[in-house]
Parts: sequence; C-alpha cells; structure tokens
Amino acid sequence: MISLHDFITDFDLDFPSQANLLPWEITNNLKEILYGIISDLGDEYEIQDGVAIHKTATIENGVVLKQPAIIGKDCFVGANAYFREGVFLGKSVKIGPGCEIKNSIISSGTAIAHFNYVGNSIVGNNVNFEAGSIAANHYNERAIKNISVLYRGQIIDTKSDKFGSLIGDDSRIGANAVLSPGTILEKNSVVKRLELIEQYKI
Repeated sequence: MISLHDFITDFDLDFPSQANLLPWEITNNLKEILYGIISDLGDEYEIQDGVAIHKTATIENGVVLKQPAIIGKDCFVGANAYFREGVFLGKSVKIGPGCEIKNSIISSGTAIAHFNYVGNSIVGNNVNFEAGSIAANHYNERAIKNISVLYRGQIIDTKSDKFGSLIGDDSRIGANAVLSPGTILEKNSVVKRLELIEQYKI
C-alpha cells in the first residue's frame, strides 16, 4: 500500500496522527483534522474564525481564506488567491496570485506559482508548480466518478469521487500541465509543460 513516508519527508511532524493513513483518507477528513490542529496552536499564530495565520506570514490584498486554514511560518500568499474547504501550508510555502487551493496539504518550501488549481491533494516539500498547472480532483467527463489510483502495478480503489494527487518531495510540474484525479508522483518527479498525466484509465 501507499506510505506517505515514502513521498514526504517528516510528514509525521505536522500530522503525527495521520501519517499512516492513505492520502484520500486524509483529504476526505482534512477539515476536521485542521480544526483539531488549530485548537493546539500557540501564540505565534493569529487565529480568527477557524483560520490560523503565522505572524511571519505575508497575505496580499484580495485573498479569500475559508475555514479551516493554517498558514505556516514565513509563507507568502499572493493577491486574490482563494483557499476553500480546508488548506494547510507548511513553512515557507509560496502561493502565487490567483491560485485556488481546496482541501489540500502543501508542504514546506513548495511554490505554486500563479493561476494554479490544486484540489484534494497532498503536495510534498520543495515542489514547484509552474504557472497554470492543475491538480484536478474530479472526473467531470466520466459517468462513473469514483477514483482509483495505479501504484506500483496495483489498482487501489479510493472509494471516493474527490481525490487529486499525491506528489513527492522535490517534484517539478511544468506550466499548463494537468495531473488527472488519482495521480501519484514519486519524489523528484518531473512533469513537462503541457503534459497530461493520466495513470489509470477506465
């Protein structure tokens, strides 16, 4: 099965109770998980209405932060970004202007450039999304919406119709690339510009 330890270094430091779960088990319950974390945060965070922002973080004008959300130390969130339904940013994460992040964990040092969508995903450390790249979380085009993933030759049914990607540390996602729902990328993966990743097809 999939072990998050194989993809993201020190994932258990931020999520000690969830590190042994499958990725979609985490994203499907991320809102409740984040509310629990927020209740234990210290005074280095400013917390209001279910949104916790580290005092060193920079939030530009026009950003919409829907609860729950945790924005970590030294993060930058660019103008008009939109966070919905549960977002966690580790340390020194950069979210560029106009990005939409939904129900996702973005680990430390990652940069999501601008005009990106990342939905129901877990993104590792020091990952770079170039402009316009997408981590899709739903099969709009299919009659059967249920998402399965292909991992090391094994098909795993997520039993969910909303799951985006699991992206390992130090990966690179090129401009305007699309990661189809259920994408699994090992550490140091490179996705070319304009590339479509579709690992499991019905």
